[in-house]
Amino acid sequence: MRLVRENGVQMPGEPQRAVRVVDGTIVKEPGKTGSQWRLVYSIRLPDLRCDYFDLTTTTGAGTGESFARVPLTQHHLILADAGYCTVPGVQWVVGQAADVLVRINPQSFPLQNKAGRVFDLLSHLQKLQTAGKVKEWKVKLPGGIEGRVCAVRKSEEAIGKAHRRIERRASKKQTQTKAETWEYAKYVAVFTTDLSTMAKTILEWYRVRWQIELTFKRLKSLAKLGHLPKYDAQSSRAWLYGKLFVALLTQKLVRTGRELSPWGYIFSERPATQ
Repeated sequence: MRLVRENGVQMPGEPQRAVRVVDGTIVKEPGKTGSQWRLVYSIRLPDLRCDYFDLTTTTGAGTGESFARVPLTQHHLILADAGYCTVPGVQWVVGQAADVLVRINPQSFPLQNKAGRVFDLLSHLQKLQTAGKVKEWKVKLPGGIEGRVCAVRKSEEAIGKAHRRIERRASKKQTQTKAETWEYAKYVAVFTTDLSTMAKTILEWYRVRWQIELTFKRLKSLAKLGHLPKYDAQSSRAWLYGKLFVALLTQKLVRTGRELSPWGYIFSERPATQ
């Protein structure tokens, strides 16, 4: 774990509690008969220390991406993308006396206002007409869990990139894109049960979530994570531990080579006696 602790990112302010990022990725063995595995991974911020991961197959009960697969303790703040944005998932985190910060999936996340009526997310987002404009609204979920929507409007360049991704996806799947999908792509909107942190800081924290995507890219490209033995779950898990160790060790060697000149020795603190 020392190898991971040496990798760090700057947080938007000093967190007063443990902040974790959770995500999952698919690992596929090479070849036509290769099996698929799902890796659920958790890292701590700001040092990017891996504090938990779980490797399972992609089929069967309990193998999907879910907060319930990650052990939590009180007062943790857990970050995740829209794939984890479900009412049962948020309820589970809150049930562990922890807080959640998740990108909103407007298709499957029913928000309510204080009176219990439907919270029209899109109409509120459309009030953000200036790039970088941040706004927040208090909401609650069915069942009474209180939280906030924190949102920011993207730059025109970022909106253009998002729209091009939508076009490529629609073209690949031969589907028709809904009008609201184009609109939602103009904003970053998150839901959090943290009621005290400033909205801008909440959004900055969510930006740091991208570090786990970079972690997956490094594991798959440098450590060749998909090259797993085709025996059983236990051997695959052991193989994954080994590849993770090799990846971290490589990062440490690169860092040492960058910071030290390769003289082959280190000056002593005291000059040699003449």
